[in-house]
Amino acid sequence: MPTPISVVDAFASRPFEGNPAAVCLAPSGSTESWMASVAAEMNLSETAFPVRRSDGDWDLRWFTPTIEVRLCGHATLATAHRLWECGLAPSGEAVRFHTRSGRLVCRRNPGTQRVEMDFPARPAPEVTAPAGLAEALGTALAWCGRGEDDLLVQVADATTVRTLRPDLAALAQLPVRGVIVTAASDSPEFDFVSRFFAPAAGVPEDPVTGSAHCTLAPYWASRLGRNRMTGRQESRRGGTVGVELLGDRVVLSGSAVTVWTGEIL
Repeated sequence: MPTPISVVDAFASRPFEGNPAAVCLAPSGSTESWMASVAAEMNLSETAFPVRRSDGDWDLRWFTPTIEVRLCGHATLATAHRLWECGLAPSGEAVRFHTRSGRLVCRRNPGTQRVEMDFPARPAPEVTAPAGLAEALGTALAWCGRGEDDLLVQVADATTVRTLRPDLAALAQLPVRGVIVTAASDSPEFDFVSRFFAPAAGVPEDPVTGSAHCTLAPYWASRLGRNRMTGRQESRRGGTVGVELLGDRVVLSGSAVTVWTGEIL
């Protein structure tokens, strides 16, 4: 039987912006190797596989073209958007996902129609920068921390973030999923800017990274003195992520647009 699959642009208000994620409505009992093969075929930064549970919640897994990841924001947003759009989840109700990072809850704000996602905060305590990191990024580092999966570095300014041309082969040798690079924003629309490089996970540069904002939120909240902020990821496609730090949780918010739908035969 054909398997429905869609591509949704997440953290985007119109097509061809934000971060595209594939959402595959996988049959119950799909094997890990099959999901990995589908993700490799799609060749997007993440493909999401939601499977309905008997209690009405959903199991959710995410794969890059090369590995399974423990947390992914944009593909979760894309999945919730698609489930509401297809009528597989009631439009006025929350969608609850069970994942390798615990239970994640998505709600649609009735006023803005933006998706709000309850995620774990992932602080990055300060560490000594790994040898060669500044050289791989091609810029001096103002600060370096390490979170659960990623390195977080602050650089001089937003222009530095936008103009980085890192040595991806060198970054891929670091023992982390990826490197988040950030600076204070130079635009009044945003509080901070960032980019995310994860060549070791098969994603040279991720267009917009929800899970990175689980680390960026506590970092910038402590420096800016407020818990509600707006981040701009300065990739070529670009995307905007609302963040609100609530203790050990972060509410990420953004919009999504379905670009195409099809079937795996």
